[in-house]
Amino acid sequence: MSSKDEISKPKKARRFLRPRAKKSSGSSVNHDSIPRITNDNVHEHREEVISGAKKYVYPLKQSRHKIVIISVSIIVALFVGFMSYTLLSLYKFQDTSKFTYQITKIIPFPVARVGGQFVSYEKYLFELRHYIHYFENQQELDFTTQSGKDQLKEQKKRSLDQVINEAYIKKIAKEKNISVSSEEVDKQIELLRSQNRLGADNSIYEDVLKDFWGWSVEDFRRSISAEILKNKVIQQLDPSVKTEADKALAELNAGKDFASVAKTYSDDETTKDKGGELGFLISKSDRNIPPQTAEVLFNLKPGQTSGVIDLGYGLEIIKNIENQGEKIKAARIFFAYKDLDSYLNDYKAEQKARSYIKVN
Repeated sequence: MSSKDEISKPKKARRFLRPRAKKSSGSSVNHDSIPRITNDNVHEHREEVISGAKKYVYPLKQSRHKIVIISVSIIVALFVGFMSYTLLSLYKFQDTSKFTYQITKIIPFPVARVGGQFVSYEKYLFELRHYIHYFENQQELDFTTQSGKDQLKEQKKRSLDQVINEAYIKKIAKEKNISVSSEEVDKQIELLRSQNRLGADNSIYEDVLKDFWGWSVEDFRRSISAEILKNKVIQQLDPSVKTEADKALAELNAGKDFASVAKTYSDDETTKDKGGELGFLISKSDRNIPPQTAEVLFNLKPGQTSGVIDLGYGLEIIKNIENQGEKIKAARIFFAYKDLDSYLNDYKAEQKARSYIKVN
């Protein structure tokens, strides 16, 4: 057959078959085989579902239980580690850092015990740290030197004795119903500031406290309050000092010579044989005299004598001898209270103090 014939021969049309859906290899669902839930068997089916879910719930409960145990174990381990570190820092190494001090403000670790009352470690560090701050920043004392170590050890003893004594003072104050009001603290601070001893401006006042002692205003108020309470307790324990001062004042008011009365009554050994004269001119902000004295003295006219002035640690009668410009020549009669320990000896004998640190 020639190629020409092949070309002219009509072609057969192709047949396209419609694709057939594949039969599922699985068996068809028999709806009759699905159990029907009725009111009669709903409880049975519910129990079946719950029991089937328990195999998934149980592992979850076990996992949660393990997580709780692990978490509690970690917390306990951290707490034990923290407490061990803190106890070693306080009682063995006697750390005075700010971090340790902040811990004692939160957790009331004791440094000593007076009778049945604990003395907090925080009070001890409060006293000690302001001493360290002052000598490091104002005196540039190096506590790593042998001299510095010796001074620090001595101050540790003083600070410990001080907070123990304060515990006795608080006991006595409670027995005798002695307290210190906010107004008394305000008055003392205002007196100091009025004489420019702490700075009249608030910002300067705060800077002075921070720079010199590392204190806030509240820290300073706390210190002033403790000092006032101590002085009020001493005054009640030894009323004889006030009796002597009143007796001397009565003699002055009766016309007796100031120098003679000073020689008889004054406890100031440096001035009593000099007619009570201080030997230097006094300015209103003079740090060599108590602020209470300055306040009274600068309200006296030349030749005038004051009444009995309460200095806290003693009593005083002051005389304005003469004015010299803005300064005053003055004389004094001083009545001293005894050392605090002499007043507390009987209390210490009755209620022994026990320290929990050995100063090193």
